[in-house]
Amino acid sequence: MEFGIPNAAHFIFIPAVLIVGVVIGWILGSRAAQDAMAMELRKRDERAQKAEGRRQKAEG
Repeated sequence: MEFGIPNAAHFIFIPAVLIVGVVIGWILGSRAAQDAMAMELRKRDERAQKAEGRRQKAEG
């Protein structure tokens, strides 16, 4: 089996596929980071509300 030199299409197609993959990964990663941040803020708010409720029970 003999392999020749890749033609010009390889030098265009392969980097294009890599760039598309990076863009898709960037988009999916940013969405996941936003979701994680929103969940963390939600948990923080819930903890603060629970702590406030405990303080109010203890006071009165």
